[in-house]
Amino acid sequence: MLLGALTVRELENLFVPTFRNCTHLNGLKKIHAFIIKFSLSQSNFLLTKMVDVCDKTGQVEYATLLFQQVAQRNVFLYNSIIKLYANNSRYSLAIILYKQMRRQISQAEKNPILPNKFTFPFVLKSCAGLVCVSLGRQVHANVVKFGFESHSITDNALMDMYVKCDALRDARKVFDEMRARDLISWNGLLSGYARLGQMRKARDLFEEMPDKTIVSWTAMISGYTGIGCYYEALEIFREMQVLGIEADEVSVISVLPACAQLGALEIGKWIHVYSDRNGLLRSTVVCNALIEMYAKCGCINAALRLFNRMLKRDVVSWSTMIGGLANHGKAHVAIKLFRDMQRAKIEPNGITFLGLLSACVHAGFWNGGLKFFNSMRADYHLEPEVEHYGCLVDLLGRSGHLDQALEIIMKMPMKPDSKIWGSLLNSCRIHCNLEVANIAMEHLIEIEPDDIGNYVLLSNIYADVGMWEGVLKIRKLIRSKSMKKTPGCSLIEVNNVVEEFVSGDYTKPYAKDLFLMLELLISNQNLSTEDIVEIISEDSGRSIPLS
Repeated sequence: MLLGALTVRELENLFVPTFRNCTHLNGLKKIHAFIIKFSLSQSNFLLTKMVDVCDKTGQVEYATLLFQQVAQRNVFLYNSIIKLYANNSRYSLAIILYKQMRRQISQAEKNPILPNKFTFPFVLKSCAGLVCVSLGRQVHANVVKFGFESHSITDNALMDMYVKCDALRDARKVFDEMRARDLISWNGLLSGYARLGQMRKARDLFEEMPDKTIVSWTAMISGYTGIGCYYEALEIFREMQVLGIEADEVSVISVLPACAQLGALEIGKWIHVYSDRNGLLRSTVVCNALIEMYAKCGCINAALRLFNRMLKRDVVSWSTMIGGLANHGKAHVAIKLFRDMQRAKIEPNGITFLGLLSACVHAGFWNGGLKFFNSMRADYHLEPEVEHYGCLVDLLGRSGHLDQALEIIMKMPMKPDSKIWGSLLNSCRIHCNLEVANIAMEHLIEIEPDDIGNYVLLSNIYADVGMWEGVLKIRKLIRSKSMKKTPGCSLIEVNNVVEEFVSGDYTKPYAKDLFLMLELLISNQNLSTEDIVEIISEDSGRSIPLS
């Protein structure tokens, strides 16, 4: 049969198989040439297929040219180009095309081109990408107007848009009005609550969920970790383990910060073994999280071993390792690692220099620290932030260069915070410099007038220089303000359970036994562990297990 005898639809169908195998621009251009040859360049059907290929291959500009050459466009071609723009983060262009579509008049039917159920999900995705809730609400009104509010994909897109725009009340309203909720609906709202730290609402929703996936559990873990509720994060992780739900890369990354903050080393080690067994150590991000966990739990050698075994290291890997070494007083090793980083052609960032400056603080390398600080701008075009200035002030202050530290504070491009002034005040205590201490205290009183620690520190400086009248004056001021010192706390992990002890807290189980044991230890008597347990057992009238 001759091609000239085929109908337009039959000719169009002949091209369909060629699009399935087209994976690059040159191939698409060849197909386009044949389409033009057969006078089908105005075919909405074929141009829609071509735009879909451009979407898969990321050819946004070419797709735009294809779209612009069509004089009369239908809803399917509009949907295709809007989808392409949304998927390639050209959100503004997607919105412009949607508005143009609403104004477009079909020359054949003299009717406006109406959106269908495939239009709105990608228009809403663009609103979410622009984080423009007002625009999203306008599109929501169109969804209702054209009767697509009961379409599950559109409802999920609506809820996702509201979640990403932090409009959780609107998201909840959409969720409550949905006729059919799927896992995407539940997890979308749950993730929104967790991301914004609304963990009570997240927990209630989590308990209501008919089915939970790893996404649900991970959202809860990351949400608790994000607001500093590390105990709760570990509880969720343990519950997940009990139910036999396999942790993935994201859930491992989410729970490790909780282990690091609580010093839950045994759980962290278990996660390391689990990650190794399940191939997760191929992920640089997982290795980075494990290195940070080991460093914060005091196992710097384990962190270094893992770092050395990594298949691929990024700037986070190097920066985390340098910071960990610095915090463990291994300044020389941290600086050497930075030199290795330079040789590896890895560009440092602000976190890298924060670790280097911290290393210099711990080792007292004030001159080297100053060089690293100046190198940020000169060699890497990095603007120091308040944390970098804080490290430099601490370094100079501890090294006795108090006047230079004060001069740097006064010349900072941003307003010094309480940590910087507090660091200077602490250095004044080390070097008994009352003059600079009073300057630092003036600013601290302005920033945090009710922090008792600052007053106690200044009082100690007065005492160190023998000015007892000043000590008396500050103590009277503390009493007049009725200030109380925040009690200290410590953490200990026993049998995979992290216990917190707060100074003066007698509510813990076995509290009396614990304090008796402390008294026996402090008394410096030559007692064995068995002797101490026997004494406590007799005093409490119950048997105390050794393990």
